[in-house]
Amino acid sequence: MASRAARKKTTAKGRAAGAAPRVAILMGSASDWEAMKPAADVLAELGVTSDVRVISAHRTPARHHAYVTAAEQRGIEVIIAGAGGAAHLAGVTAALTLLPVLGVPIDSSPLQGLDALLATVQMPGGIPVGTLAIGKAGAKNAGLLAAAILARKDASVRSALARFRERQAAAVPERP
Repeated sequence: MASRAARKKTTAKGRAAGAAPRVAILMGSASDWEAMKPAADVLAELGVTSDVRVISAHRTPARHHAYVTAAEQRGIEVIIAGAGGAAHLAGVTAALTLLPVLGVPIDSSPLQGLDALLATVQMPGGIPVGTLAIGKAGAKNAGLLAAAILARKDASVRSALARFRERQAAAVPERP
């Protein structure tokens, strides 16, 4: 597991220059960091600042409520929420804010994330959560989707996302 200093360094890119975080990355447990790190990494690569927090919908409800209800006022524009097991973090988050919430199911249970996927994707009508794949691939795609949301009104993020896609395409060989 990455150290606290390593997490801060990974997710603080751009903050030294005074940029406030635009994307919140929440996870239900510190042990979820390895699965959620790709979201922070891809956002940093695209120049999008993020704020990474361990906030459990079940174990720290007051912390969760305080953070989410003030997120928009602090400049957060998209929230990525990763959780395993019952995976209520994304849904409870979406119920407390009008910001887009992207849910990442974590494969931390004996059911290998299937329970988290079903809990995240089965939101009742009226409280949407954009649900991504289970685990690291879902976290990376959540970071890319958050950047795409920001890119609608931010030309620098749009350019960074376009360059990312170009590099990705160039890395695919034409033949094996």
